[in-house]
Amino acid sequence: MRTRFASLAFACLLAGCSEDHPQPAPAAPAPAPARGGEIPPLDPDNIVSIAVGSKDHTTLVAALKAANYVTSVANPGPLTVFAPTNAAFDKLPAGTVEGLLQPARIDDLKNVLKYHVAPSTFEQPALKDGMELGMANGKKVRIRHENGAIRVNDARITASIRASNGVVHIVDGVLLPPAN
Repeated sequence: MRTRFASLAFACLLAGCSEDHPQPAPAAPAPAPARGGEIPPLDPDNIVSIAVGSKDHTTLVAALKAANYVTSVANPGPLTVFAPTNAAFDKLPAGTVEGLLQPARIDDLKNVLKYHVAPSTFEQPALKDGMELGMANGKKVRIRHENGAIRVNDARITASIRASNGVVHIVDGVLLPPAN
């Protein structure tokens, strides 16, 4: 069952013009590249737009901004993002998130974030029990089916949302990359 993030602005999804009455698109200058943690202009069903519109993913968005990964996750994809909720981040030991957001720990933060992204689209039916997915940081996650739920390592997928550049699986835990 597909559910939507709480408080998302999905009502703003692209309405699409009628094919019977196509309207020429006005010429617009190309958007300037995002700098730092700025959010570039995005279509409303892009992975980053989905996360930004969710009150349950503010920690993830802050981490993307701190790592300067907003533009990377907004790229055309295809991507599969396992998006931990704020509650998932709250399960980490005290000080973990704050520590990762420090400029001195940027490489660690980037490694953790890249461990949540697979460079392909994997809808729930494609996530088979026992399969391993290669993640953007070069490590792998294991998919398990348990009591009717799909797990990525130890995190449970609680919902999935198709995005214009892939799919977002909302997870109830933060995926921590294995040590080298």
